[in-house]
Amino acid sequence: MSNSTIGSRLSKKKNSVQSHYDRPNTLSSGHRACQGCGEALAARCAIDAAYHATKGNIAIVNATGCLEVFSCVFPENAWNVPWMHSLFGNAPAVATGMAAAMRAQGKNVRIIAQGGDGGTTDIGMGTLSGMFERNDDVLYICYDNQAYMNTGVQRSSATPILARTATTLPNAVYAGNEVGTGKNVPEIAIAHRIPYVATASIANIKDLEEKVAKAINIRGAKYVHIHVPCPLGWGYPTSETIKVARAAVECGMFPLFEAEHGKVVGSTPIENVKPVEEYLRLQRRFAHLFSKNANPQAVEELQKIASANIEKYKLSGGIANV
Repeated sequence: MSNSTIGSRLSKKKNSVQSHYDRPNTLSSGHRACQGCGEALAARCAIDAAYHATKGNIAIVNATGCLEVFSCVFPENAWNVPWMHSLFGNAPAVATGMAAAMRAQGKNVRIIAQGGDGGTTDIGMGTLSGMFERNDDVLYICYDNQAYMNTGVQRSSATPILARTATTLPNAVYAGNEVGTGKNVPEIAIAHRIPYVATASIANIKDLEEKVAKAINIRGAKYVHIHVPCPLGWGYPTSETIKVARAAVECGMFPLFEAEHGKVVGSTPIENVKPVEEYLRLQRRFAHLFSKNANPQAVEELQKIASANIEKYKLSGGIANV
């Protein structure tokens, strides 16, 4: 007996089996994630895919952040695989040590480090770059909800421009997170010329699972950056997480692509490109851009980013390879 996503309306090629007696359920019930949490869904799917691809031979290092906090309450946690909580900024370094230890013991255990955008794009950037530069045999997964959600929705370097957070509150003279700020870690990873880099979204679970399964058995450093909307921090109904994630992909704000050894080798085309405004209007963190005194040029700034992504990664016109 098995159940698939979206009521089995998708073809087998696009569908993802979400309930089956063979599924490992590496992240089990009992965690404390918010209702509608995109990160919890992404983590379960990603680690299940890695578990299946390695026949269970995985171990995880988890940086401090939402995922660690809601999945682990000492002395118990919701993980059904070997799992270690590191500090906020050293998950890549700890995972590197674990990989070396497994190698020294002759064990074929694949190591995964994971964290949110705060622990990845900000606090852990130095150790992550070191892991990339040394080409350490670790898969790093970033669950990107675009702010420090666990500590009160403060801005991170992954927060989109013009977004409202607790530290970028719009007012009469300030339109939200400043234009020209931010950091694109997938592109930074590509610049390190590591064996594999990919972006993924919970809007396309099958694609997410396939990318993680591919990455986990590649030797050397791997990086998968997953877009995970947050209903609490972004301001939308908990039932609309997948809708918001899909809108981000369909407007080009979050492009789906793969890169190998410093070169983009493939992307997922958008069947029907939507204006970025449709994505923004779903979230209260962008509500000020549509208020009575809003500057229409603000939305255009975000549209420019989406349009540039579509052009750079060849996402329109049914082009699947770059």
